[in-house]
Amino acid sequence: MPTERAASRTAVLVCQGRAVGDGRLAVGSFSDPVAMELLREDERAVVAAVRAAAVPAAWRERIAYESVAACAAVVVPRTVAIDAAIRAHAHPQLVILGAGLDARAWRMAELADVDVTEIDHPASQRDKQGRLGARPSLARTHRFQSADLAVSSLGDALESAGHDADSPTTWIWEGVVPYLRRADVERTLVAVAERSARGSTLIVSYQTRSLRARAGRLLARHVGEPWHTLLSPGAMAHLLTDAGFGVQTDEDLLTVAERIGTPTAHATSLRNGRIAVAARH
Repeated sequence: MPTERAASRTAVLVCQGRAVGDGRLAVGSFSDPVAMELLREDERAVVAAVRAAAVPAAWRERIAYESVAACAAVVVPRTVAIDAAIRAHAHPQLVILGAGLDARAWRMAELADVDVTEIDHPASQRDKQGRLGARPSLARTHRFQSADLAVSSLGDALESAGHDADSPTTWIWEGVVPYLRRADVERTLVAVAERSARGSTLIVSYQTRSLRARAGRLLARHVGEPWHTLLSPGAMAHLLTDAGFGVQTDEDLLTVAERIGTPTAHATSLRNGRIAVAARH
């Protein structure tokens, strides 16, 4: 049976970050008009404050404000980099691992000929579906597949969702790796490789080690979703290679932010966030 757990709080923070950025950061490169619609009224309030640069005086509200503002600075370049990789490596299937409140299937017209599957914990998927209501996906087909990967098989979940292991797949693994144990990262990579036809693409975000990353780890623990795995580019390349993927690109988010012109005040956090794109041999 799936473990009992609340929906991800980090997923809401990331969605708030995207909502802050829509029409405001990296205009022309980034757009997510769906993000605000996925948020509840109380969650939108801090987004509106950040967008208006209305810094609250009360310390509790100030912490929420700064967290959402900092998240936007990191999430926008991360989203731009992943979206670009999806467009550059188009395949007939897209699987989003740990999807959270990802809105790509509702905002990317490029997915009109793609079968999209979202894998996430049952609690998070119930929460997302409640927020979406009857909003239709833009994808050719769209499936929610609930799975608690701490106790169940990713391969079984994908089989149940109708994923075709003989057809190339684009995999998105965004904002998940730090929250997993190293053994779970390795196990997931093996499972992804087993379902990946030759030429499939894995797009994975991860965090490197640093003092700032250590601070981020403490914040994550504070909201009840602690970090466990931080990796160097070399270590990530080794894991991908062992799983049968060859790294094509691996770029830090500071480089992306500078390229698209988004704020770099949180330079250390941006430098420690990375996006690797790898192809199945």
